[in-house]
Amino acid sequence: MEWYLKAFRQYADFKGRAQRKEYWMFALFNLVIMIVLTLVGGGGEGGLGDVLSGLYSLAVMVPSVAVTVRRLHDIGRSGWWALLMIVPLIGALVLIFFAIQDSQPEANEYGPNPKAVALPA
Repeated sequence: MEWYLKAFRQYADFKGRAQRKEYWMFALFNLVIMIVLTLVGGGGEGGLGDVLSGLYSLAVMVPSVAVTVRRLHDIGRSGWWALLMIVPLIGALVLIFFAIQDSQPEANEYGPNPKAVALPA
């Protein structure tokens, strides 16, 4: 839950880096919430579940793009790669491939490694 809320606190922050755990926990929580909303709303097509899921999707659109851009930054890629989301199937597969890659161990042009532990002075 902490990682999900962290992504929401940085809902419009397209700078910096997001490690894999933040990205995937945000995605997992979104999936669970969408399933719950669909089931609570009756689960049928065109029902309340579709309306609730649609409203939730709109609410998390900007945070989802922001955490995706930060995740791309973490592996040293430009946030413009997030535009692959609009390419059916192939775009999603490429983004999943990018999202599962490990962070660049050192600082890159987008900031320090978020997994790095600060050494005491």
